[in-house]
Amino acid sequence: MDISTQNTDAAPPPTPQPSVAVQKRAGRGATRPGDRIFLGLSRGSGIFLLVIMAAIAVFLTYRASLAISKDHGNFLTTFEWNTNTIPPVFGIAVLAFGTVVSSIIAMALAVPVAVAIALFITHYAPRRLSGPVAYVIDLLAAVPSIVYGLWGALVLVPHMNGLFGWLDKYFGWTGIFSWQGGAPRSMLTVSILLAIMILPIITNVSREVFRQVPQMHEEAALALGATRWEVIRMSVLPFGRSGVISASMLGLGRALGETMAVATVLSPTFDINASLLDPGGGTFAQNIASKFGEATADGRDALIASGLVLFVITLLVNGAARVIIARRAEYSGANA
Repeated sequence: MDISTQNTDAAPPPTPQPSVAVQKRAGRGATRPGDRIFLGLSRGSGIFLLVIMAAIAVFLTYRASLAISKDHGNFLTTFEWNTNTIPPVFGIAVLAFGTVVSSIIAMALAVPVAVAIALFITHYAPRRLSGPVAYVIDLLAAVPSIVYGLWGALVLVPHMNGLFGWLDKYFGWTGIFSWQGGAPRSMLTVSILLAIMILPIITNVSREVFRQVPQMHEEAALALGATRWEVIRMSVLPFGRSGVISASMLGLGRALGETMAVATVLSPTFDINASLLDPGGGTFAQNIASKFGEATADGRDALIASGLVLFVITLLVNGAARVIIARRAEYSGANA
């Protein structure tokens, strides 16, 4: 056989395939009209969102600077809010303390219960029971805040005396749960109400995340002899950790900014009590809602300044959540 025949019968060399990086660069240069339109809308939406956030930050900062320049107290440490006096004296120490403490307690109460409910719906309850339970949870998420506030004032507050008395009897020595017998319109009551309000949000998101766990992961664990709890601990919870964190941040955002429910239940005072059972305290949103209608121009600027602090706290919380999720990226559902 001559050389020409061998070259004719030989298989053609394989066509080199472009690398992944080259394919991604080629995908960026969209040539179809629909791709260009979608790319422009997506990019424009992102830029527009950043512009809105920047505009809000600039507005809040400008109005806050006007108020703080007229404040004759320390804006961060003053335990007083008198914006209609001459000169005005106001500070956010009580508001920051009440907002952070009530939100932390609400999260500590709501997150474990919400995750447990989500696991029960997705992995323990029979189908004829999980459907109605999930439906009721969805309905609770749609209840307006004022309805929760009315329920808290008319039902929750009158029934808190027994719990407060029990806490004072067994844990009053700590000082945190000492009770002098006043009306149970305290930070603990507000925290319990906030926990009930954010429970449906965290439950719904966690439930959907747990449903996305690959069936093969659970079947593999069962094949190795794992119990149902071991399957959840080794397969479900690592897969849904990032989703649970995101759900918790959604709930925390509502707890930080809740207004009407807190204003309906809490007896606001500008002092910080060592006990969570004593009436008093306040939050940013509750203070803004209760004082904005009667505030003067300087008073409105002072309330806007407190809103700026709440805005910064919210940004810091969401930034911290993103950092936590990024560190746990290897366990996220996208990488499973």
